[in-house]
Amino acid sequence: MTQSEEKVLVANTAIDTLIEKGYIFSGMKIGLGTGSTAMPAVKRLAEHISNGDLHDIKAVVTSFQTENACQELGIPVYSMNDKIIGGKLDLAIDGADEVTPDCFCIKGGGAAHVREKIVEYNSKIFVVVADSTKAVETIGTKFPVPVEIIGDARIPVTNALNELGAKCVLREGVRKCGPVITDNGNQILDCTWEKPIDVAAMEDKINGIVGVVENGLFSKNKPIVFVAKGDGTVEQRNWH
Repeated sequence: MTQSEEKVLVANTAIDTLIEKGYIFSGMKIGLGTGSTAMPAVKRLAEHISNGDLHDIKAVVTSFQTENACQELGIPVYSMNDKIIGGKLDLAIDGADEVTPDCFCIKGGGAAHVREKIVEYNSKIFVVVADSTKAVETIGTKFPVPVEIIGDARIPVTNALNELGAKCVLREGVRKCGPVITDNGNQILDCTWEKPIDVAAMEDKINGIVGVVENGLFSKNKPIVFVAKGDGTVEQRNWH
């Protein structure tokens, strides 16, 4: 299978399985993620709503990309602050840039990890969908860990990250002069290490740096993970 075919397969399998098992249900509050694997999941959810399998779904989205998709597909969008949501979700589903056998993740390749973490750390159940290229043994040395920062703190934050062993690169825009600016108006430092990192410890250490808004390590709400395989099967990890 191609990578694009794997993304559709795993998204469809996850949504269908979660409905079948009762994790996704009518009237629920659901967080919807961002990126090329999350989008097929949003579309599959919309198909079930359109078919009448689900109704009264209340969605909280993690980016403008997902908000636009929900508007086009007819999925009502709310804020975490809306009274009907009350700051808590039943389930959130999203992609990942890397996921380990222990279900630790890197997210933020699309620069949406701050809103993703707000949504996914305030969800009763967190679900990750990933194609086979995202399944890794360790984190830190290959795909960079994004760190969203206040622009005025770029140099001191870079110095502090260097002390944690990270090599930092300011993420530059594509077809735009200068750095990527997130949906929150901040900048991104992409960080790699020579050796694999302790994901949970590093998540806390990075967030302890003044000027850091949030980082793309996800260790505190371990997800149920669906990983597509090249042979057309889907592996499931960490069922509750």
